[in-house]
Amino acid sequence: MGHLLIFGLGYTAKRIAAAMREHGWRVDATGRDGNLDWMDAISVLECMEQATHILSSVPPDRKDGVDPVLDFYEDAFDGQWLGYLSSTGVYGDREGAWVDEATPTIAQSGEGRWNARAEADLAWLKLGARVFRLPGIYGPGRSALDRVREGKARRIDLPGQVFSRVHVEDIASGVVAALVQDAPAGAYNLGDDYPCSGNEVTEHACRLLGLPLPPLESLEEANLSEMARGFYMENRRVANGKAKRVLGWSPRYPTYVEGLESLFAPQAPAGASAPLASAP
Repeated sequence: MGHLLIFGLGYTAKRIAAAMREHGWRVDATGRDGNLDWMDAISVLECMEQATHILSSVPPDRKDGVDPVLDFYEDAFDGQWLGYLSSTGVYGDREGAWVDEATPTIAQSGEGRWNARAEADLAWLKLGARVFRLPGIYGPGRSALDRVREGKARRIDLPGQVFSRVHVEDIASGVVAALVQDAPAGAYNLGDDYPCSGNEVTEHACRLLGLPLPPLESLEEANLSEMARGFYMENRRVANGKAKRVLGWSPRYPTYVEGLESLFAPQAPAGASAPLASAP
């Protein structure tokens, strides 16, 4: 069996770690709940010497754009399988068009827009990593159901605006497939089959909970943070066909309907499907 070292044992990486342990792998990790101290370089380097596979979920620094894993430990990479959890934000705004792994990222297209995640994405690809590009992540404790319950849900009036999303368990199953199959190096989009507006997801969550809809607001009325406003300024549909073809992966929750209903009623199987504009 393999030995996986995870840099950054966060919300998503914990699911990957648990799944790989079920496969009989040894898993070590840095992070708050990991068994390794990020700054204990001797222990980390010793683990790297033993590890057959390395996965990083650590984002680059927002201020200077430095990827801390590459900055501290790239020189110690020595033929291990490499993986990196990236973001579909590397594609930038595509005015609602579909993007796939052949679509140039901001770091590749010469658009002149600096994007730290896109630069890190490219750096990992150059090292021969499997780069998993993830859209909006939701799951237990982090979904539209939670935002509605907490009174934090918003409905923004932006006709034609769409987002892609993915359930955290579907990320885990995709990364696990790449690990156990020794998937070819390259980028993989792991998103569900149904990009749609955030309003549609919020409205379904309200129906499940029997709670009133949040008011419809303009972008100006919403008074969003700079980060949240930037999120609404990008519009794209993320295709997942490569992951399905190469990894044999298929999302258990192909739309937000199945995903939210599983979170609303965990004891029930995934629910009915929504009308789809399926990812190619």
